[in-house]
Amino acid sequence: MSRLPPTRPLLYLISDRRAVLHSPESQIESIREAARMGCRLIQIREKDLSARALFELARALIAATQPFAAKVLINDRLDVALAAGAAGVHLRASSVPASAARAVAVSKGLNDFLIGVSTHNLAEARSAGAGGADFIVCGPVYDTPSKRAYGSPIGIESFAEICEAVQIPVLALGGIDLTNFQEPLRRGAAGIAAIRLFAEQDSLKYNIEAILNAGV
Repeated sequence: MSRLPPTRPLLYLISDRRAVLHSPESQIESIREAARMGCRLIQIREKDLSARALFELARALIAATQPFAAKVLINDRLDVALAAGAAGVHLRASSVPASAARAVAVSKGLNDFLIGVSTHNLAEARSAGAGGADFIVCGPVYDTPSKRAYGSPIGIESFAEICEAVQIPVLALGGIDLTNFQEPLRRGAAGIAAIRLFAEQDSLKYNIEAILNAGV
């Protein structure tokens, strides 16, 4: 847990240039601005990119966000995360265990390497915590079109149960906007993870300030 930035609530920007229709240049600038405003965790989640393209994007974003102490993680590609010098990796629930990723990082002397894990239920959350993850992203908490193919949202009560059950920070994901973000924070979330909430440049500053200044 000590490897995470000491910001509450933690804001976890998840990149998806296809969903937001960013050009490479505008994507980097938008993420840089989000880091400047207070997003301390950045996940590069560009699943269609080749390893080389993902590496180059990671290097560009690490350089762009470094002045603001943001930590860049790579979605599910431990090899690219290590090669690019990223702060960590974000693993799918069905990916390699967090313990295996931790062993690789430690073998390379990276004792501060961050490992996040996506979870969707209590069993996955407990497994990630027991495996040495630094934090989990849990959801979808609320209904969201992008996640309907994977089943129903877990709901706020199940989310709160997960927050109570694990000893690592839990970030809320899925259907979260400015009308409902305070509820998961009140129920134990350490922060908010999102794509669109931290992506649209016209509303980026307002959204980040609203969450960071909510005083939950």
